[in-house]
Amino acid sequence: MNTDPDIVLIGAGIMSATAGVFLKELQPSTSIAMFETLEDCALESSEAWNNAGTGHAANCEMNYTPQRPDGSVDISRALEVNVEFDLSRQFWTYLIKKGAIKDPRSFIHPVPHMSFVHGTDNIAFLKKRFAAMSAHHCYEGMQYSEDRKEIAGWVPLVTEGRAAGEPIAMTRIDSGADVNYGALTHHLVRYLTTQPGCSVSYKTRVTGLSREANKRWRVELQDRDSGKTHSVTAKFVFIGAGGGALPLLQKSGIPEGHGYAGFPVSGIWLRCDNPEINKRHHAKVYGKAAVGSPPMSVPHLDTRVIGGQHSLLFGPYAGFSSKFLKHGSLLDLVESVRPDNIRPMLSVARDNLDLTEYLMEQVLQSEHHRLAALDEYYPLANPKDWRLQVAGQRVQIIKPDVKRGGLLEFGTELVGAADHSLVALLGASPGASTAAFIAISVLQKCFAGELTAQAWLPKLKEIIPSYGHSLIDDAELTRTVRRETARVLELVDVSRKG
Repeated sequence: MNTDPDIVLIGAGIMSATAGVFLKELQPSTSIAMFETLEDCALESSEAWNNAGTGHAANCEMNYTPQRPDGSVDISRALEVNVEFDLSRQFWTYLIKKGAIKDPRSFIHPVPHMSFVHGTDNIAFLKKRFAAMSAHHCYEGMQYSEDRKEIAGWVPLVTEGRAAGEPIAMTRIDSGADVNYGALTHHLVRYLTTQPGCSVSYKTRVTGLSREANKRWRVELQDRDSGKTHSVTAKFVFIGAGGGALPLLQKSGIPEGHGYAGFPVSGIWLRCDNPEINKRHHAKVYGKAAVGSPPMSVPHLDTRVIGGQHSLLFGPYAGFSSKFLKHGSLLDLVESVRPDNIRPMLSVARDNLDLTEYLMEQVLQSEHHRLAALDEYYPLANPKDWRLQVAGQRVQIIKPDVKRGGLLEFGTELVGAADHSLVALLGASPGASTAAFIAISVLQKCFAGELTAQAWLPKLKEIIPSYGHSLIDDAELTRTVRRETARVLELVDVSRKG
């Protein structure tokens, strides 16, 4: 192991792996050391069963399309997420063409994305949402139906056993995907560690981060098995450790991280492995969260393809745990409290009583209540076909705010040192789906001086052909990019021809 690498990546999940591959491709001479506490990569949030596996392109997630006070639907955030996923598609396409990943079916499968609602008011909303989205080139190919027979042809499990007079509606887009982010992470880490000057050390805990007089970062390490300690120094540190990123950001001591805190949320799925049922549902069907519920509560009935096996997943059911990682400690939340983040934490607690109430209800849910929620999407579900599957931990961002004291954020955020020598990724969804966008954001934030025609820019445009252009504004470029990435990734192309 190189004791003085150029770059240290903390965490061996999808985020660190993606950032590492980008940096190595752009600067082949750079040396990279990756450190992971657990015994393999992708064992936390990136692991296949620890997330929904949705290629989040805001096709079906109605929380990205809020209704304005005048009744119209705002699709601006949906468009942002939609084209961010295009960056991931382009990145994966580049790696497959290069031979770094042999088979796209090892990690990605075409699965239609659908939005489902019932009730007159919700149908009116979905119809307005469809009108706004389908008018934009980013959502070409989206379909809308209130016809029960047509919907039954799309997702029979959703319609069978439903009251005949109940009004329902659904949108569908066939370009959606199910992604095994665990398998993808293994591909990326395996490729990265075959490159000169790159290494990964498992069962190695980062215990400290400090600045040297020469401006390099000293990373203190401990071997989990032997307890022995050692250290490395690096020019640049990326903290991509999921829920473990906040404590490491605090260890760095950078003033930019002061006031940040985390709110951990655990998750549970219902999982069905009955092949006779699973073969009758091929879709990711997202519903609408109850009024006042947080984005994490959006219910969905999903096709999952993991290890060649097809399963169904329903949830998520949220819960509370003081752990920041699935394999973390119950003391994680308490140990993250600092004098500088107490006020933001108290402010968020004051302003989010509805979230506290929601989590309490979820924690106290019985099996009967969980199955009642499933019945709304699969009326004839047999409880014997379903079992609980514990998901990964999500640590939502609590950030300082001058006016309110603190804000609770449900997205992701890069928090970095002023000299761009260290950056931490905080937060959760849409997370893994937009890993390429986040990696590019790291480049723009920390390596802007290298993004020139004389340095990294030509290679970056080879990896991401659309870089420097807006897919939201350029319809023809969007169609070109999606045709090519659909061809290589073996996904469905719904873009207009010609």
